[in-house]
Amino acid sequence: MRSPPATISPITSPHASIQTLVVTLLLLGSLVSIISAQREDVEDNSTTSILLSDKTTTTTIPQQSLSLWQSAFVDLCATIAPYGAILCFLAPYPTITQISRDKTVGNLPLLPYSSMVANGFVWVMYGIMKNERSVWIPNTVGVFLGAYYFATFVRYCGPMATNLPGTVGGHLKGTGAVLLFNLSLAASGISNADDVIGKEGVFFCIVLFASPLSALKTVIANRSAASIPLPFTVATFINCLAWAVMGWWKMRDFNIYFPNLLGLSCAVAQMALKGVYGNRSFGGKELPK
Repeated sequence: MRSPPATISPITSPHASIQTLVVTLLLLGSLVSIISAQREDVEDNSTTSILLSDKTTTTTIPQQSLSLWQSAFVDLCATIAPYGAILCFLAPYPTITQISRDKTVGNLPLLPYSSMVANGFVWVMYGIMKNERSVWIPNTVGVFLGAYYFATFVRYCGPMATNLPGTVGGHLKGTGAVLLFNLSLAASGISNADDVIGKEGVFFCIVLFASPLSALKTVIANRSAASIPLPFTVATFINCLAWAVMGWWKMRDFNIYFPNLLGLSCAVAQMALKGVYGNRSFGGKELPK
C-alpha cells in the first residue's frame, strides 16, 4: 500500500531514496575510477612483487591434471561466468516489473536488492584491486541494477514496513556504511586490503544468495513459495556453477570459489522449496514467480 506523501519521512521517501542512490553512485563511481587508476600505477611499478604474490596464491591449491573435455568445460565456465553474473543481476527484473504493475510487494523482502548493491560494490573493489576485469565489470552492472530494484521496491513497500527484514532507513544506512567502508579501505594503502575486502565479499555473497530464504517462515506457514523469486534462483544456480568452476580450477582463488559453492547449495535448496510448495496464493495475489 502506498502511503500519502505527507507521512513519509525524508529518509524513506521514494523520491529521496532514488535521488540519494543516484547521487551516491555517481560520486562512488568517480572515486572508484580514481582508485582504479592508482592501482594501475602501483602495479606498473611493482610487477615482480605481483608475480611473486600470484605464485604464492596459486600454491594454496594443488595443480590438478585435467582431461581435454574437463579443460574445455573450465574454459567454457570462465567465458560464461561474467555473463552469468549479469544474468543473475537481471533475474529480479520480472519481479520488479510485476511489483510496479501490481503496486504492492506482497511478502517479498527488500534484502535481496540492498544486499545486491552492497555485494556488487564489494566485488567491484576486489576486482579492481586484483586487476580482474571479469570480476569488477559485471559487478558494476550489478550495483546500478540493484540500486534501480531497491528504489522501485521502496516506492511500493510503504514507509513504515518493518518486515523487509528491518526498515527502509535501516537498509539505506547499512548499504551506505558498506560502500564508504570499502572505499576507505581500498584507498588506505593497507597491504592486505584486497584480502579483507575479498573475505567481506564472501560474507555478502552468502547473504545475497540466501536472502530469498529469509521468507522461509512464510513459505512453510502458507505452504507457498511465491515469495522465492524463481528467475533469480535459476540465474543464481547457473552463475554460481560457472564461478565455482572458474574460481577453483582457473583463478585458484578461495574468495571466488568458496562463496559460489555455498551459493550453489542455496540455489538448490530454494529450487527444492519452489518445487515442493509452488506459487499457491493465500488471501491475495500471487506474487512474482
